Amino acid sequence: MAQAVEEWYKQMPIITRSYLTAAVITTVGCSLEIISPYHLYLNPKLVVQHYEIWRLVTNFLYFRKMDLDFLFHMFFLARYCKLLEENSFRGRTADFLFMLLFGATVLTAIVLLGGIIPYLSETFAKILFLSNSLTFMMVYVWSKHNPYIHMSFLGLFTFTAAYLPWVLLGFSILVGSSTWVDLLGMIAGHAYYFLEDVYPRMTGRRPLKTPGFIKALFPEDNVVVAPTANARFAPPPPQDGAF
Repeated sequence: MAQAVEEWYKQMPIITRSYLTAAVITTVGCSLEIISPYHLYLNPKLVVQHYEIWRLVTNFLYFRKMDLDFLFHMFFLARYCKLLEENSFRGRTADFLFMLLFGATVLTAIVLLGGIIPYLSETFAKILFLSNSLTFMMVYVWSKHNPYIHMSFLGLFTFTAAYLPWVLLGFSILVGSSTWVDLLGMIAGHAYYFLEDVYPRMTGRRPLKTPGFIKALFPEDNVVVAPTANARFAPPPPQDGAF
């Protein structure tokens, strides 16, 4: 069993493995009280006035307490981050990292701007961590790239992947969870999808271009790999209730 988990971990692409590792270490560290969440959460005042810049990153690494919800989000992170990196962004690791950075920037900007809007500021002030929103963004982008894959929700009904974000949003409403987290992820995901996939087809121009310094981190992206059968398509999810 341990060997199987080790092999599964080693076979993860670099960005997925790095993010999952950082998230697990951060969350476990907080659960063991080695790290304090108060040093991680997004606080604009502390970032600007006290130069605690790390909060712009660490708020994406903490997934609250280790419970069923934590396992749920780790599953989504490991699954859809991996599927995106191995399929939609196959051979484009730099572009995938840029997508995550873009999503994190959009999410942070929304929370910061929302915090100064009357009637909304109180709601946005309660959003201290954006890790779940970034995970939801990846789910949204994957659903846009694989809209016709058939999925099952707990064996109760089937639907195509295009509706996966909405199904999860409805589930959050049913269990009484905050929908703001999911909605922010959908907004960030749609912003990326529109600017990267829709707008270029409409105008012939690509407003999102991965900076050269990020591309320089992954020189192997420039190596042309011969395509293999089904290399561009994610394997269909199992029909036993797992997304």
